[in-house]
Amino acid sequence: MKTLLVNTNKKLSKINKNIYGHFAEHLGRCIYGGIFVGEDSPIPNTRGIRKDVVEALKNIKIPVVRWPGGCFAEYYNWKDGIGKLSERKRMVNTAWGGVVEDNSFGTHEFLDFCEQVGCSPYIAGNVGSGTVRELSEWIEYVNSDAESPLTELRKRNGRDKPWGIEFIGVGNENWGCGGRMTPGFYASLYKQFATYIRPYGGTVPIKVACGADGADYKWTSTLMKKVNGRSMSGLSLHYYTMPGYYSTDPFKWEKKSAATGFDEANYYRTINRALYIEELVVRHKYLMDQYDPEVKISMIVDEWGAWHSAEEGTNPRFLFQQNTMRDAIVAAVSLNIFNNHSDRVHMANLAQMINVIQSVILTEGDQMVLTPTYHVFDLYKGHQDATLIESYVQKDMTGTEEAQVPCLNVSASEDEAGKLRITIANLSAKESQDLRCIIAGREYSQVSARHIAGDMNAHNQFGKAPEVEIKALEGIKLDKEGLTLKMPACSVVEIVLT
Repeated sequence: MKTLLVNTNKKLSKINKNIYGHFAEHLGRCIYGGIFVGEDSPIPNTRGIRKDVVEALKNIKIPVVRWPGGCFAEYYNWKDGIGKLSERKRMVNTAWGGVVEDNSFGTHEFLDFCEQVGCSPYIAGNVGSGTVRELSEWIEYVNSDAESPLTELRKRNGRDKPWGIEFIGVGNENWGCGGRMTPGFYASLYKQFATYIRPYGGTVPIKVACGADGADYKWTSTLMKKVNGRSMSGLSLHYYTMPGYYSTDPFKWEKKSAATGFDEANYYRTINRALYIEELVVRHKYLMDQYDPEVKISMIVDEWGAWHSAEEGTNPRFLFQQNTMRDAIVAAVSLNIFNNHSDRVHMANLAQMINVIQSVILTEGDQMVLTPTYHVFDLYKGHQDATLIESYVQKDMTGTEEAQVPCLNVSASEDEAGKLRITIANLSAKESQDLRCIIAGREYSQVSARHIAGDMNAHNQFGKAPEVEIKALEGIKLDKEGLTLKMPACSVVEIVLT
């Protein structure tokens, strides 16, 4: 029997709700067909935005969505996506697939979507091919309540009041698709762009700088050294789990493999690779602490998730992939890690929300599928804005000769009502786990639990009954010292105590 210790006397950082954020890019069928179908579509919609998708996202209480990219953001001019649809400029999406982008989903449509869902917008500005003026005017357009040509333009386009957007990304992956810049060059460019992102109407922008690609610690140290907290509120981090093959270097599994039909060795390589994000967070946190001990600058993990090969028969540049219990485990351990480092990690954005990479929703015509990853966000949503509680789980290992991972992964929190919430992932592909949870500091009288579980390849498909869905977990025994339960193999569990 494994042992889990939860110390309710040790209250730590607040788990910012924005850790449960998402990312939507003009890529494949994320926007068109996923979020937006147009007002003339037979698919039920509100001003062109799918009703079924909105309701599903409201259910998991998504707090923030990053848009319009990604690499697409570094080609995007916001002025192409405003005004009458018939007059909007058509362009070729050279970042993803070379398809025609008609700009029918632009600033107004995105912000309408955010209002329907009830989440905050996080816009990524174009630094790679755009200008300081373009980004400055975009912020004025969406936030200004003063008399100005841009305010009048917004009103003519149908929006009287400003939206008051706080989160502004200054560029995207500027070490790569955003211009292949050096950290020093980008730091100087960032300061120039950030200078002209000004407060309007009482909204003070939260400016997020482009951060490192994985283990590029030089990028982080350079940005922290050259840009101070007066002009930078957040520094991003991008990391994808891509475990296609085994290497003697355990952190070089970068070739993608199939999203389904994988074997046990691939499963454990994937989970091992996903767990590596904790080392990245810890080491980047250490560097940030040297320059910002008061934590004025947040770590923003605004692209993360499992990236497999595109499904056969689909456009490989559309990055459409299925989503299995393996991906649910990736999501669970990632969110546990972000929770446990919420002293510095204040936002994270799963890539991507619909029909692209590790999605929470898949659509096909009028059909919609909720993925195993969606259900993880449902199980974890109670952590939002709760207080992290100290927890420690026994570190027995499981896996194959080439990839060993801990059997269990956990985080715990207490909300304002005093509910204790524990989320646990059983990383073992085939073995259930008997668990004794000892809770220090408080006795509880009631316990409930929900979970998802299944074969590591289990996934939900269009037109078929779901293989993975949330169910009550039976057999939990509560006593004065804590509780005892059995976790199924390859499962994610939410336990709530009152």
